[in-house]
Amino acid sequence: MSRFYDVEPSLDNYWRSIILFGNNVASYKFALACSLYELANSSNDFISLEQLAGPFSRHICEHLKEAPKQTTAKSSRFLATCTDFNLGKVDQDYLCAQTVRLGFQNVIDAFHNVNRREVGERFFMDERKMANKGIRLTDNFYTLMASQAINSIKPETNARWRLVESAWQLGVSKNLMEHDHDSKQLFTRLNDRRVNITSSRDSLNGYQKGRCFYCFGHITIESGKSDLADVDHFFPWVIREHVPAINGIWNLVLACQSCNRGENGKFTQLPHIDYLDRLHARNEYFINSHLPIRETLMQQTGKTEALRRAFLQSSYNQAKVQLLHSWKKPEPRGFMNF
Repeated sequence: MSRFYDVEPSLDNYWRSIILFGNNVASYKFALACSLYELANSSNDFISLEQLAGPFSRHICEHLKEAPKQTTAKSSRFLATCTDFNLGKVDQDYLCAQTVRLGFQNVIDAFHNVNRREVGERFFMDERKMANKGIRLTDNFYTLMASQAINSIKPETNARWRLVESAWQLGVSKNLMEHDHDSKQLFTRLNDRRVNITSSRDSLNGYQKGRCFYCFGHITIESGKSDLADVDHFFPWVIREHVPAINGIWNLVLACQSCNRGENGKFTQLPHIDYLDRLHARNEYFINSHLPIRETLMQQTGKTEALRRAFLQSSYNQAKVQLLHSWKKPEPRGFMNF
């Protein structure tokens, strides 16, 4: 997945690659990321394991209340301690002590690893072998925290966590995800019951690197902002009877309001054929992010890259028959693809 950050090697894209494409056998990576967000304003760049244990265990405990399965392993002594804390069987001091002892065994080592190798920039250094055991935040981390992108990265992290834990808990790989057109939420169905998972915007934004799908301009997913990104159906909703699984995440893109519904915007038009390769590339990021988007997308569009590409072309051919004309936004100078 080096292409993800090689195309635009910024700190926010290195961080996003960790959150989106790192190996997930437990949710500890997300808890560590959320803890670091909280500790960014610490007066010292050194964070002891004791300091880290408080927010780290709190995030895990909060998620356990809603999703008791936070790992693919059959058992975990650390998660058992967190569960006992939620039940009132152990106190805060015991929880923090066990977090220091058990909670960081693998996550600190593996945090920067994506696709079996370390990303090109580090956001903290492991100093657990020093006299004072902990981690040291790097200049990269502080630069990231000071950037505008962090306002989107934080909800993206929580959305990714919700997606992964929902996959483990609800079997999302077997029960496909769908998009609700009105609430802009991803949901699945379990025993004929609808279960909301997380925001469609928050889930999509990281894969598009915080940019509009069409013009590649910066977008925001912050609620209440006047320039809040639109969740757009690449193949318009009006031809839903002619394109299968049109509400699937494979067909959802984030667009700026200007491209989607501004003057000379897309509205219900079919995007130009030139955008089809871009949609395919974005969807392949989904495939490489593994659970749970991968399984849903493969069932909806094809198990191999060739089948998925053929599915998009077939859908485009069907859409062209119905809509006839296509729409394209002039690309700005210096344009870079996903």
